[in-house]
Amino acid sequence: MDGLISELTFLLQRLDWAAVLDIILVAAIVFTLLRLARGTQAVMLLRGLILLVAFLALLTTLLPLAAFSWLLRAALPALIVAIPVIFAPELRRALERLGRASAVLGQPAEPSHIERTVEAIANASQRLADTRQGALIVIERETPLDEYVETGVMLDAVLTPELLLQIFHVNTPLHDGAVIVRNERLLAAGCVMPLSASGTLSRSPERHMGLRHRAALGISEVSDAVAVVVSEETGAITVTHNGRMIRRLDINRLRNILVAFYRPRRRTWIPDWMDRLGERARQRRVPRPKERD
Repeated sequence: MDGLISELTFLLQRLDWAAVLDIILVAAIVFTLLRLARGTQAVMLLRGLILLVAFLALLTTLLPLAAFSWLLRAALPALIVAIPVIFAPELRRALERLGRASAVLGQPAEPSHIERTVEAIANASQRLADTRQGALIVIERETPLDEYVETGVMLDAVLTPELLLQIFHVNTPLHDGAVIVRNERLLAAGCVMPLSASGTLSRSPERHMGLRHRAALGISEVSDAVAVVVSEETGAITVTHNGRMIRRLDINRLRNILVAFYRPRRRTWIPDWMDRLGERARQRRVPRPKERD
């Protein structure tokens, strides 16, 4: 115990502002990586990797294993190459988020007519929910969705509730795919969205959800788009954004959430994480619907 106290005292005496800054930077990087990996399959991989590294470090420290230590040092370059391959989807998502942040800083704010767009989507979603007709509406934000637009039928029409009701009517040619909304226009219909690769639905009570919910969660994982899903079985309305789902919405709460998410961000130097904190605070102020008996 005396030796441990003396070592801690020695370390504290050598602590200066540069060491404190070094510790803060390392902690910030680790925290950012853990935040990016949260809710994905990389969490289990990271957990196993941390346990393996801790076990090997403890083993090589306590026991004089010269050959084993040499093997670990020889295998380290291969691990450095293997880790980016294993975590390629998560790294790609992180770089896309950085690119979206830089794009927001580089583009001036443009006027928007989000009230009419939100009203059309909310009214159509409620009417589709009342008749239990499935729908998937994807709202484009900063990240362009051109590659998914090409998978559907180009419309480039004025967005109205009647148009959405017609597209998602049962047995119509385009009702199985997603529609993509850009500004005030319905850009394309019958689009194919990427399915969620995070495993969130398979590990949660919502694992019985169908392909529409998995596609809505998937497009929110690879872009900053907001997706509105109407369940064909239950008529429940769900919003997905940033790999998360907000379920069981009525028309008023759906309207408020879409306004909070879809509002174009002004040109600002505020960090993205502070912007997300403000967005979550706005969501908490949205009144929740009363539970039905």
